[in-house]
Amino acid sequence: MFDVFTADPSLLVILCAVAFSAGFIDAIAGGGGLLTVPALLTAGLPPHVVLGTNKLAATFGSFTASVAYYRKKLFNPIYWRRSLLYTAIGAVLGTVVVDMLSKEALEKILPILILLAAVYSLFSRMQPDDKLDLPTPNNRLFWQQRAQGLTLGFYDGIAGPGAGAFWMVSTMALYRINLLLTCGVARSMNFVSNGFSLAAFIVLGHVNYALGIAMGLCLMLGAWLGAHSAIKFGSRFIRPVFICVVIAIAVRLAWQAWSN
Repeated sequence: MFDVFTADPSLLVILCAVAFSAGFIDAIAGGGGLLTVPALLTAGLPPHVVLGTNKLAATFGSFTASVAYYRKKLFNPIYWRRSLLYTAIGAVLGTVVVDMLSKEALEKILPILILLAAVYSLFSRMQPDDKLDLPTPNNRLFWQQRAQGLTLGFYDGIAGPGAGAFWMVSTMALYRINLLLTCGVARSMNFVSNGFSLAAFIVLGHVNYALGIAMGLCLMLGAWLGAHSAIKFGSRFIRPVFICVVIAIAVRLAWQAWSN
């Protein structure tokens, strides 16, 4: 088992630097787990402990980013309460059944889906940053929130890469809100799915606390900087970063899934 107190200091520096970068990127566009999970694997942790430890670290970052967006009135928890509830349920279910699923087919399909998300984001019409109106609540919107939360929460619970990117694209498509509001929703839902998934991993005993907390603190710093950069510079900053990150995720997943 990896011991943070006796580990090579250079490895810890690398892991913390990766965590900071992941926090910055994740607060803007999602996809930080594509950096932290491979980094954790280099520490020699078993795969299931890697997933649990990554959830612990990611919870620090997603909490920091979600608080930043909430304080700027870019996330309304009352309006999105159904999404929050069903995301939590989906995350727990996904974590519990992760070992029962064959992920081979999913890993081959994911790059295509994520690349389509990038294409949609590239050509879709974005709402202005100063347009902060939310859609009028109705039964259709309520069911959209439930379905989106359950599906993406479940996906994130099975350690799905690019969950934040899927949250952003699906939120823009379903609700036609601007990128800043979309970021607020995506980061807040990521926090919920990370937190409830982490609780399940803790019950299963799959978390390295010392390493997860050390990386989590670096993720918090990166997330704070990323969220405030997104809020300050708006969609002209978020959109190119998001598209680049999503394309990078798609390329990496495609290479990982199809290279063998």
